[in-house]
Amino acid sequence: MRSSAEIIEEVRQEIPEVSVDEVKAEQDRGEDFVLLDVRDDDERRAGYIPGAVHVSRGMLELSIDDYVTDADQKIILYCAGGVRSLLAAKSLKDMGYTDTISMAGGYRSWLTAGYPTEQDKPMTHEQLDRYSRHFMLRQIGEAGQAKLLESKVLLLGAGGLGSPAAVYLAAAGVGTLGVLDSDLVEISNLQRQIAHRTEAIGTPKVQSATTTIKSLNPDVKVVPHQTRLKAENVLEVFEGYDLIVDGCDNFPTRYLVNDAAVLTNKTIVHGSISEFEGQVTVLKPYDGPCYRCLYPAPPPPGMVPS
Repeated sequence: MRSSAEIIEEVRQEIPEVSVDEVKAEQDRGEDFVLLDVRDDDERRAGYIPGAVHVSRGMLELSIDDYVTDADQKIILYCAGGVRSLLAAKSLKDMGYTDTISMAGGYRSWLTAGYPTEQDKPMTHEQLDRYSRHFMLRQIGEAGQAKLLESKVLLLGAGGLGSPAAVYLAAAGVGTLGVLDSDLVEISNLQRQIAHRTEAIGTPKVQSATTTIKSLNPDVKVVPHQTRLKAENVLEVFEGYDLIVDGCDNFPTRYLVNDAAVLTNKTIVHGSISEFEGQVTVLKPYDGPCYRCLYPAPPPPGMVPS
């Protein structure tokens, strides 16, 4: 039976290794390669090399084709010390990847050399549990969750559109949710406006929505705006938010929102619904048309049901 040292030495004869200096030089030159971090999740949380793709060694064979689709793509792998990455590179080569390389010395050597590192927003044990299903999605992962926790979204309206948006954004871990609405909760709202409860009837919708959001996810900071959006306050209200979710129920406000978004360069997620049909549109000023570009003038009064 061969020892682990013998196996590693055999692999070293087959898989090329490069130094951290060579990897940094290739990065600086803008070379086309995938830098693949095969360490465990808890190791990566302590820091990682900028630009690295993360697939833990245990998930490598199952997940690599989600990240590298070209079998001839150059892949430089790293781990903590250079051994796991060597074995992982051999495994990828056996799978048919033709250009796999291990970074000698691993992340520890990168740190010793004083090269740049990055670290995602630290999370509590509760957050690691709460958002664990997001971590399984390569489109989000821990880095994406950290961005969600730092993001700020303004919800215009806490009614039929704003309510589900508020609940799901809160559940997803959006760090700051502004909620703007001037209405009170009515019993007729409760059949569809899921941010409100029977005991909230007669109270401000922003207050009711705040209670629901905080009970669902204490991580979320809720900023209530119990007011109507007007030309006099729209720019001040928009300040400090990354994204505007437009769930308004009237055309004058939609055009006001559009104009303010163009002035402040804010992206709008615009939603509308009629009975069983709905529409969602993302409007990003200067990267595409705005709402007024698509609809230069509102329809005549009474043509569109509320």
